[in-house]
Amino acid sequence: MEAPIPEPGPGEVLVKVAGCGVCHTDLGFYYDGVRTKSPLPLTLGHEISGIVTAAGPDARQWEDKAVIIPAVMPCGDCDVCNRDLGNICTDQKMPGNDIQGGFASHIVVPAKQLCQVPVDDQYRPVGEADVSLAHLSVVADALTTPYQAIVDAGLSADDTAIFVGVGGVGGFGAQIAKAFGALVVAIDVDPAKLDALAPYVDKTFNAAEMAFKDLRKAVSTFVKEQGKRRTEWKIFETSGTAAGQKTAFGLMTFGGHLSVVGFTMDTVEIRLSNLMAFHATARGNWGSLTRYYPPVRDLVLSGKVKMAPFVKTFPLSDINTVFDMVHHQKIVQRAIMVP
Repeated sequence: MEAPIPEPGPGEVLVKVAGCGVCHTDLGFYYDGVRTKSPLPLTLGHEISGIVTAAGPDARQWEDKAVIIPAVMPCGDCDVCNRDLGNICTDQKMPGNDIQGGFASHIVVPAKQLCQVPVDDQYRPVGEADVSLAHLSVVADALTTPYQAIVDAGLSADDTAIFVGVGGVGGFGAQIAKAFGALVVAIDVDPAKLDALAPYVDKTFNAAEMAFKDLRKAVSTFVKEQGKRRTEWKIFETSGTAAGQKTAFGLMTFGGHLSVVGFTMDTVEIRLSNLMAFHATARGNWGSLTRYYPPVRDLVLSGKVKMAPFVKTFPLSDINTVFDMVHHQKIVQRAIMVP
């Protein structure tokens, strides 16, 4: 579908899209009946990077800048924003949900939450990592969302971090946890994903190859062998599946912390009293505060978190084919659509 290029209003910018990542959430909107907040027709896509080509009043300083557009942009002015709780801002803007998204050539967004990317005169990101501006689009969710969960969990180098589901969000989250110095265990049912991530974590387990009791014992034994605590594990559910959520909750241990990062419409039956018995905590995670974007960007540009092996670009004209591939798990990497 073609439409006129929109014009930015006061406090807004027009961004020429360099890349837009395909997220599990997009598939939920497209295939599973998850409702968008904005009525249809609506362009999806919330992992976006690009170049500011025009700006409205009060945003001229952003012209010609390379940017990452946060997937969740709080208003910045309300009570919760003033208390650093922008994740629950009721006036937040999410591309491809509240406003038009990034599977397009251009997008208009609020300017106040943008994350600038250092680039050379050819708009190539400056840093040690061999990544393009299009690649950095997935920072907007697949990296910043688990970063927020890791910070909220209080992860330190003394801890064990367990990621259940290591696709886009989980795979990058596991690398970030490793950059924090933690012992990192990755669990999935896809051997290709585990093989790809294995060089960047301490141990991988295929949950499809063993009974849950055996999986739990194997994880506990490995943690003990590494000289780490068998208590206070930081468990990150990043599969967005009922089976993954059940596995993550079942791994709870004394003083443990469960971060629910993945999303599914399915209902999961658990014994909630385990939280009481283990003196444990569980919390959800919606996006990331925009102040975390620069440190995540720098983890990628410094090469501490590897991106290039885990992403793959496609022309935007192939979006229907790519959605089908991702939906049927025919691609391991994070797909990025390039106009």
